[in-house]
Amino acid sequence: MILILNNIVAIFRKELQGYFKSSLAYIIAGVFWLLACSLFVSEIQLWTAQKASGQMIDVPQESLKSFLAGMWWLVMLIMPSLSMGLYAEERRHRTLELLATSPITNWAVALGKLLAVWTLFFTLMVPVAVFEVLFLSRAQPPITVGIFWVGHLGIFLLAAAILSLGLFVSSLADNSILAIILTYALILVLSLLFLLGERWGEPWAAIFEQLSLVKHYVTLTQGVLDASSVILFVSYIVLGLFLTAQSIDLFRFQRH
Repeated sequence: MILILNNIVAIFRKELQGYFKSSLAYIIAGVFWLLACSLFVSEIQLWTAQKASGQMIDVPQESLKSFLAGMWWLVMLIMPSLSMGLYAEERRHRTLELLATSPITNWAVALGKLLAVWTLFFTLMVPVAVFEVLFLSRAQPPITVGIFWVGHLGIFLLAAAILSLGLFVSSLADNSILAIILTYALILVLSLLFLLGERWGEPWAAIFEQLSLVKHYVTLTQGVLDASSVILFVSYIVLGLFLTAQSIDLFRFQRH
C-alpha cells in the first residue's frame, strides 16, 4: 500500500511540475481568470440594474448563484484543454509503452495524473474565490454561506469529473487535438442528456436527467447539498479512472 501511494505521489509531482513549466498552462490560467472575473462582475451589474428598476432582489446572493451557474460553461471550456495531453503526449513522445509496462499500476498512474491536473485547476480557482469574497464580504444582507461552499464544491466535482473522462479520452487518442475534440463531444452529450430525455418521454426523461452533469451541477450551485448529485460526480470520476486503466491494459496487451 505504501509503495502504491509513493507511486501516485511520484506521478503527481512529475505531472504537476510539467504543468508549471509549460507556457500553455499560464496562457490557460490567464484566460480563465479574465473570463471568470468578467463573468462575476457582469452578473453583479446585471442584478444591480434589475434592482434599480424597482424589483426586490437580493443582489449579492442572486449574483453569486448566477455566477456559479455560469461557471459551468467556463469549466467545460477550459478542462478539456488541461486533460487533452495527459496520455496523448505520452503517445506522441513514445513513452506510453514504457509507462504501460512499468511496475506502477495503471490505476496509480491514472490517479496521479488526475490529482495533478485537478490540483492545477484548484490553484486557478483560488484567486477567483478570493475575488468573490472581497466583493461579497460586506454584502447586506449577508450571503448564505452554504451557497458559496456547496456551489464551489460543485465546481470542483464537475472539474474532476470532466478531467477524469478527459483522461480516458486522452488515453485513446493519438494526438492532443483529437483528444480535446472528443472530450468536448463526450462532455456535451453527458451534459445535455436531459434534453434528449425530454424528447423521448418517460422513462428516459427520468433516467437521462439523473445522468446529466449539468442538472446535478445546477442543484449544487443553488446551495443544495444533494447526496445523489455528489454520488453522480464521484461515479463519473471513478468511471473515468477505471476506463483509463482498462485502456492502458488493452494497449499493453496489443503490444505483446
